[in-house]
Amino acid sequence: MIRTWIADVTGLLEKEKYLQYYKKIPDFRKDKANKILYQEGKALSVGVWILYEKMRAAYGISEHAIFNLSHSGNYVLCSLDDSEKREIFLGCDLEKVKQVRMDVANRFFCESEFQKIVQQDTEERKAELFYRYWVLKESFMKATRLGMKLGLDQFEITFSEEGEPYLLRQPKKFPQKYYFKEYEVEGIPYKIAVCSNDCDFSELVEKIKL
Repeated sequence: MIRTWIADVTGLLEKEKYLQYYKKIPDFRKDKANKILYQEGKALSVGVWILYEKMRAAYGISEHAIFNLSHSGNYVLCSLDDSEKREIFLGCDLEKVKQVRMDVANRFFCESEFQKIVQQDTEERKAELFYRYWVLKESFMKATRLGMKLGLDQFEITFSEEGEPYLLRQPKKFPQKYYFKEYEVEGIPYKIAVCSNDCDFSELVEKIKL
């Protein structure tokens, strides 16, 4: 099963707690955190790895398990496959819902996706759909393991009559079936999406305290 956890890293803005967790992460993650100038970014970098380690410990999963990480605002996200038995492609993303970026949608999204955003009757709904598309698209790009090397307009996402997202068009080099799972967490105004070639997703995101 693909499980997903989320955590608030606000506490890591305090130097003492940050250093407490910093000491626990591997050297390559320390190097990454050291290159970040601002404490907010350091907290996210360290916090997301601590979340991953907590997930591994909770389910008794080895370091070879497939996982993916994301962070935005004050939150970090980790999706992890607990089976360790097969080849899994997995990507996750979360983004805080802010002002809609119509310039970004117009330049980088597919025309059909852009038009659906334009057709929304309020700025709030435009922003909600923009960030919904954004996390869905980024989760797919991360699942392919190409990330931003795969253009946002090289694949197209639409929604079923029930509102479920699916790939209407996808790159020929990735012909396998991909599935999406969207999550909402009460009190957290973020869009969250997980994408994988395995459809066995947990029903809820677990909110963890670091």
